[in-house]
Amino acid sequence: MKMIKISALFFVPALLFLTSCKRDVDIPAPYCKAGSTGTITITLQAEHHGEAIPSLPNYPDSVFIKFNTSEFPGDDPALYDLVVKGSAPSPEVVINNLNCGRYFIYMTGFDVSIAERVKGGIPVTLNYEETNRMIKIPVTED
Repeated sequence: MKMIKISALFFVPALLFLTSCKRDVDIPAPYCKAGSTGTITITLQAEHHGEAIPSLPNYPDSVFIKFNTSEFPGDDPALYDLVVKGSAPSPEVVINNLNCGRYFIYMTGFDVSIAERVKGGIPVTLNYEETNRMIKIPVTED
């Protein structure tokens, strides 16, 4: 009888621990390290008041990506690990070969409807199971 009580003392907490765990797909696997040597493609679109901001020939959208962080590093391009220029007249900027992991993505562009520069960014986590993702980056005027 005493053996049953001791077994239950260890079995019940172990069972509760194992059944309470659930997989969170927003958290990258432990081996995920953000970078540009992977197989994930992201399509980015700057969006101001719900409208896409297309690249202009004289003012292309620009994308600044900081690896392994969820925090805004600032607006100095030297602080970023990857900088990509958009192509006019597309409102989308495609980035290939990213790894799973955490990124901060910052975009700039020019909104012709208000004749002003717009900018903004968000943290993004790419999961190891992803291959493609479309991401809208909210931007605002200075």
